[in-house]
Amino acid sequence: MFQDISLTKLQELADRKELTVIDVRSPGEYENSTYPGSVNIPLFDNEERAEVGTLYKQASVQAAKQRGLEIVSAKLPAFIRKFEEIPGAKAVFCWRGGMRSRTTATLLSLMDIHVYRLEGGYKAYRKWVVDSLEAFDFTPDSWVIEGYTGTGKTELLRRLAARGLPALDLEGMAGHRGSIFGQVGLRPHNQKTFDSLLLAKLLEYRDAPFVLFEAESMRIGRVVMPSFMGEQKEKGTRIRIELPLEERVRQIMADYRPQEHGPAILDAFRIIKSRIHIPVAAEIERHLLAGRYADAVPLLLEYYYDPLYDHTAASEEDTNTRVLRVSGVDEAEREVVRLLQDRYRLPDTL
Repeated sequence: MFQDISLTKLQELADRKELTVIDVRSPGEYENSTYPGSVNIPLFDNEERAEVGTLYKQASVQAAKQRGLEIVSAKLPAFIRKFEEIPGAKAVFCWRGGMRSRTTATLLSLMDIHVYRLEGGYKAYRKWVVDSLEAFDFTPDSWVIEGYTGTGKTELLRRLAARGLPALDLEGMAGHRGSIFGQVGLRPHNQKTFDSLLLAKLLEYRDAPFVLFEAESMRIGRVVMPSFMGEQKEKGTRIRIELPLEERVRQIMADYRPQEHGPAILDAFRIIKSRIHIPVAAEIERHLLAGRYADAVPLLLEYYYDPLYDHTAASEEDTNTRVLRVSGVDEAEREVVRLLQDRYRLPDTL
């Protein structure tokens, strides 16, 4: 027979790579939000879940169970094989630890495949995430990377993280770059996914002496950061990256790959077109329509993004900022590492 497992115990085993967590909800539910690192082996696909749910609401519980049994019976061998292919200990969950995870665990136990069932399901995990973020005590020093659009702030943070330094890629967690063009080429995450990814990193860096992150606004695409992150941004030490204009244009072209996403870029531009001086806006649009993105980008920076940044920066305290005037992201990376080594006596091998 299967055994229930608490969220705390599941997290402990999963963090030690001693357990595979399996989401048996539909692909749509899994795509919307799930336990980080979990595998999706759905008991019902999206259409089957909708059908059973409709019967539950409009007919009866018994009718829904009967139809669910018919669906599962037809695909039971393939369903079981997917679990057999996963080695080691396993735990399953559904929305609230109810019928789907119980059915899965029971069927597997009949085939001598032992699995745990998460108490409370995904709902319990989501409550833990929300409660943890609301009560989170952020103790590391905050180092906030800022600068004009195109200064490679996100790439810099990813490089620093690859060196083993505690760096939060907030835009990566949001699936959005935070600007009107922010979702071009990306898939924006919802609040549940963002919260889960953020909390996991915050817990990982809880005992670190410092954490690096970008000076984002409180809203990044579809998600909103917890208020304490805004407080950390305001009181943290700022590192302003300054790059030559031509390097910023090169960085934007590399990040956004406009030749692959021309229609989406044009649509986004037309949202802000009225905020730009009319002759310049018309020139930018002509460049975009002709695919001359490298000509459009400098104009967007000069007439839209840079004034926007200057306005925001002027309204913020600027007494705790280190300015790094560098030729590119490579030099910015070296300078930030040197700055942190001097402050925290980090190893020279970084």
